[in-house]
Amino acid sequence: MRVALIFNPFSYKLHEENIRIVQKYFGLFPPLSLAWVAAIAKQAGHEVILVDARTIGLSKEQTLEILKDFQPDILGFMMTTYMFRETLDWARVLKNNLKIPVLAGGYNLRVYPRESLMNDVVDYGCYYQAIRMIPDFLAQLEGNRDFDIVPGLIYKKGHDIVVNPPHPNEEDFDAYPNPARELLPNELYAEFPTERKNFTVMVTSLGCPKQCSFCEARGTKYAARKPETVVNEIEECYYKYSIREIDIFDYEFCISNERVKNICEGIINRNLDITWACRARIDSVNEDLLEIMHRAGCRRIYYGIESGDQQTLSIMNKDISIGQIKDTIGKTNEIGIKTLGFFLVGVPGETIQSFRDTVNFAMLLNLSYAQFSKLTAKPWTLMWNDLIQSTGEDYWKEYILGRQQEKQLPRPWTEISNIEIDRLTKWAYLKFYMRPKYLWKAIKSVASFTEFKRKFMALLDMLFGQEKASEDWIGKSKQFTVFNENSYRIRKKHITERNQDAGYYK
Repeated sequence: MRVALIFNPFSYKLHEENIRIVQKYFGLFPPLSLAWVAAIAKQAGHEVILVDARTIGLSKEQTLEILKDFQPDILGFMMTTYMFRETLDWARVLKNNLKIPVLAGGYNLRVYPRESLMNDVVDYGCYYQAIRMIPDFLAQLEGNRDFDIVPGLIYKKGHDIVVNPPHPNEEDFDAYPNPARELLPNELYAEFPTERKNFTVMVTSLGCPKQCSFCEARGTKYAARKPETVVNEIEECYYKYSIREIDIFDYEFCISNERVKNICEGIINRNLDITWACRARIDSVNEDLLEIMHRAGCRRIYYGIESGDQQTLSIMNKDISIGQIKDTIGKTNEIGIKTLGFFLVGVPGETIQSFRDTVNFAMLLNLSYAQFSKLTAKPWTLMWNDLIQSTGEDYWKEYILGRQQEKQLPRPWTEISNIEIDRLTKWAYLKFYMRPKYLWKAIKSVASFTEFKRKFMALLDMLFGQEKASEDWIGKSKQFTVFNENSYRIRKKHITERNQDAGYYK
């Protein structure tokens, strides 16, 4: 069976947590979930193509031309809650032209399994782990079509939408194959602080047992891949795809210090000259761990700080102290690892003055980077529950059903208005990044002209850009390649050759 996976472009949304300018320069990341599905399908003996239309800059028409060459039997999409409608629109156009079914997966399917199929586009959904569902589903799709026995499948049966239970045996994340990066344009990916090429992202663990009130992963079961499995994937990235920088996207990479040490020892023992970044809690690292992480190539750690007010940290169930924040950031800086602090705007009980105090706190910490995000009621967070109780409506459910217009969500837990939150967020970025001492230090630390250009353009946009709700920035960002018709033909040829080399065209 021929499987075509598509990662479509998407525009800025009014309900996003980042302001428009930050989202514009956030980065271009590989669609790792789709790359995993591709690897699982390939492992089961199917032919697969993955079209990263967002990164390459393809239109629906250009993507359709590629798909017609491949002649797939089914289309696959990752459908996030934020971008549900745009993905649905892409799937509709491609489905209507190719006359084949659509399979959707992603976090949104787990939150809203039935609602995600209440349209005339999505035929099947994967709402749990793909490693068992995908092989069983594809086998039934080309065989007896007995979908009742496929674990974790959502499908339409007459006028009903059926949600099959997941497999009774617990999923083994370590059994997953490495993502099929051979199907991706690895040379094009980058994030704002990226220093080396090629760049990619990894996920080495799932879930987080902590209870932060604003996080959708709070209290979820932690499942990690073994250190050897992780290092094997890093080695594959290094030699097979010429990757030199990796961002580890785990919710909490350092939850097990022993596991992280073993991963670092593996990188060191195999002499992998790799630069990498990760996310960690303030209270999950110590000096010994930071030292071996630095020796293994860790050059950035993204810490969830959220606020400079102890009472606010307690309200959000962060379970950390201001003293711990100062100590951890200081030690990380001393060892030579750059630090990024995540901060939230519009948290429960926050005032304009207390947020200003948080920004001043961020500057005192000597962070390499800071990110200020608007606290948004994401599905399955406590803030989501608060919003439903306050408004009597589940905005996200209504949004994916097409019954609610895109809008900024109310924040009943704070007296700061949405307009003030937008202004405070942009003010925080300018306050933090426009310090002369910081600018001089940042210029001296730039590793390449590409990095300098990316950061300089972001600074100009932050200074002079406007937050226009109607502006669509996709394809306009000058720090990334904008593809014209000639370069499209080159990229299409590149995709075709990549799949021919892998043996997917006969």
